[in-house]
Amino acid sequence: MMILDRLVAEDLEAFAVFAKHRNFTHAAGELHVSQPALHARVRKLEQTLGKQLYERQGRKLLLTATGDQLAAFANDSRARAAAFLDELDVLPPRPLVLAAGSGAYLYVIGEVLRRYLAREPGLRLMTTDSDATVTAIRDGSADFGVTALTIPPDDLDCEPLAQYPQVLAVRPGHRLADRRTVRLKDLHGEALVVPPKTRPHRQQLERSLLDAGVDWTVAVEAEGWNLLVHFVRLGVGPAVVNGFVRTPAAVRTIPVKDLPPIRYYLVTRRNRPADQRLDLLRELLQRHVLK
Repeated sequence: MMILDRLVAEDLEAFAVFAKHRNFTHAAGELHVSQPALHARVRKLEQTLGKQLYERQGRKLLLTATGDQLAAFANDSRARAAAFLDELDVLPPRPLVLAAGSGAYLYVIGEVLRRYLAREPGLRLMTTDSDATVTAIRDGSADFGVTALTIPPDDLDCEPLAQYPQVLAVRPGHRLADRRTVRLKDLHGEALVVPPKTRPHRQQLERSLLDAGVDWTVAVEAEGWNLLVHFVRLGVGPAVVNGFVRTPAAVRTIPVKDLPPIRYYLVTRRNRPADQRLDLLRELLQRHVLK
């Protein structure tokens, strides 16, 4: 018997749900089965393929490379089946799923979503960071994503959409407020408003400051561009933020010359089934965001 013949549809469906949650309790709840039954289905798939599908790291369950591939296969199979049934008018079409971060929704694609939803109301949104967006595309739990990437992954299609400079946000009375541009060395001795250590922007900024030999301290850690700017306005300290961030009159933004721009991409899986809804969204993104 061929391996594909042994990949039962119900088991693939169960694994797709498990891959979405990476949690047996939540996945079993969505599937309305017991946890032991779900464990048995995943073990059956592992035995059929002869490959480990997930691994435990601390308290987290992470998909292996094979697990990512199987999740994408399972979700593609569901999408193809839904498209076939849609052609027969048997079931309503499955909504597209978009994964993007809060900054992308607020500043990059908000107008595009408004235009798209006026024509195609069936769109489900996921709010995810960059890593989670890429993972959701790989395992098929999202159809496409819009996110900032430092290095686009080789296994996904990543179409450039927009790029924004990194800027220093300061109060008008700050010693650098009258500068047209600044360099990282100008931040020597500053107490900066920064994201938490786990955020990609903080990690990149720390590496760049270290490479430039800049001695600095943390004024406060804050999550999200708006809160960073809010603390700047209060006088807590300056912050390096994405150039698309809208700032009040009490805050000035100055380009940081030796930091790279932040680049946003439309991310999809390769060889995914054709979908006119995705084509429409891609057209709107390229028309209203591409720059």
